[in-house]
Amino acid sequence: MPYQKVDPEKLAQAVQRQIERLVLEGILRPGERLPAERELAERLGVSRPSLREALAALAEDGLIETRPGAGAYVADVLGSAFSPALVRLFARHDAALFDYLDFRRDLEGMTAARAAESGSATDLSVIAAAFARMEAPGRRSAEEDAAIDAQFHMAIVEAAHNVVMLHMMRSMYDLLTTGVFYNRQIIFRQKQARATLMDQHRAINTAIQARDPLGARIAVETHMDYVRAALEAHRRAEAHEVVARLRLAHEAEKD
Repeated sequence: MPYQKVDPEKLAQAVQRQIERLVLEGILRPGERLPAERELAERLGVSRPSLREALAALAEDGLIETRPGAGAYVADVLGSAFSPALVRLFARHDAALFDYLDFRRDLEGMTAARAAESGSATDLSVIAAAFARMEAPGRRSAEEDAAIDAQFHMAIVEAAHNVVMLHMMRSMYDLLTTGVFYNRQIIFRQKQARATLMDQHRAINTAIQARDPLGARIAVETHMDYVRAALEAHRRAEAHEVVARLRLAHEAEKD
């Protein structure tokens, strides 16, 4: 007889695979709370016991974590891309900063080209919307500009539809957000930087919307070269200020 009873365990595995896919594709993000058990079971069309079994398997794999009285959350799986010891090493050496920028230049150029070439119409609309937030009139703080900048760059990475690139770049941006390499706000506080950065982001968006992979790559590389030069200038200015203060203190001691 060709018919077999449906195994509830298979149902739990299907739920597990669906949530895994959402994490893999970057739709569910680290720290994001899953819907309450009853609601999630209804959305998935499964029983609560099947859902609990799937969540238990996901927790065992380290993809989600349950917090007593608070529900289930997507685990911070991106943090494992770099060990804590390596992150501390990055933070202590300036050479890592410029290697980081070179890495971003190469990888973001590639993702922008892929987004221009194979991103869907919806992907390009998301990128355009992120750029529109940049262009929106009104006074914003350097912190707000930095956050919008990050959203624009991540929209491009997501549009490339390469899950390895996606998670690697999210991990890299996470290091940037926590100030391991530098603070984005440094760039936005520099005189004339806002206008220059706006022009650079406009060039990136224009090339992607025109589905021009080479133009998109060049625009990203131009942008990252500017960021690198701006940070080098900032580091030099900081070093000069340290020397100047030492000279001032030394001269004061003579008086």
